[in-house]
Amino acid sequence: MEFASKTNRVILAVLAVVVGVFMVAVAPFLLQTSLERVIDALIKISVEKPSYASGVLIFSFLFPIYRGLIFIGGIMLILLAGPIARGKEWTYPVGLLAAAFPSMGGMFMMMPYVSFVDGFPLPMTVSLAGLTFFWAFILMRKADKWVKWAQMLALTFAGMLSTHALITGTGNMRMLLTRPDKPMYAGLGEWVLAWSAPIQWVCVILLLLSIYLIAARKFSGWWLALVAVVSLAAIDIPMQVIRLTMTSSTAWDYSYGLPMIIGLLFALLFPKFKAVLAGQEEM
Repeated sequence: MEFASKTNRVILAVLAVVVGVFMVAVAPFLLQTSLERVIDALIKISVEKPSYASGVLIFSFLFPIYRGLIFIGGIMLILLAGPIARGKEWTYPVGLLAAAFPSMGGMFMMMPYVSFVDGFPLPMTVSLAGLTFFWAFILMRKADKWVKWAQMLALTFAGMLSTHALITGTGNMRMLLTRPDKPMYAGLGEWVLAWSAPIQWVCVILLLLSIYLIAARKFSGWWLALVAVVSLAAIDIPMQVIRLTMTSSTAWDYSYGLPMIIGLLFALLFPKFKAVLAGQEEM
């Protein structure tokens, strides 16, 4: 069965090509410029604040890795254009996963950019390109309104939360690499960073998998998203308390994910949404 009208399928196919070409041919150069500006700013800042020096190494690896995912996502979208135009249902979860790469990657790379570089954040254009296709694919399909809005909320919050988790895990690693007592740990306030970081990164993977599986109407997608969001709540809330009470930190970084945690939990557990996301299967 075709998943959308002929007009909508053509629009989505054209959009897939446009966004895909942008991710393959334009985004890599924008992200390289962004990386160089961030590194240049961090080198200058680290002269007075040595703790920021580790960001140079970390972003030098993470920006190119995510750029590679975005490039592959672009290739995926270009190749999906034909099957999308023909109304192949299998393209839906694959297309959303492909669009999630620039949506999440652009947002991740935008955070250090706005923190250290003045002017318009170049990675935002990459994120907006991905989100344009991501939301269009959800909203232009033939589907029950409860399915559309449940997926719109759950998948958007899953993507936002995975971005926050990647940023948080990266921040944990940055602080660990420049801790004064390295390789030892100065109490719970410091070694809790090594507790948090791998949890954040594993949850990023779980949330990416959940985006594909929820789009495919698989119960496993709902379950993986629930595991990830509960895990992040269980680590972020204590982390925020520990960092504020046991260290000199005054940052509220871990609490910034709470609105996304609450939003995803609502989308997963609200009865009407849960019924369509979990495929009405029993837990």
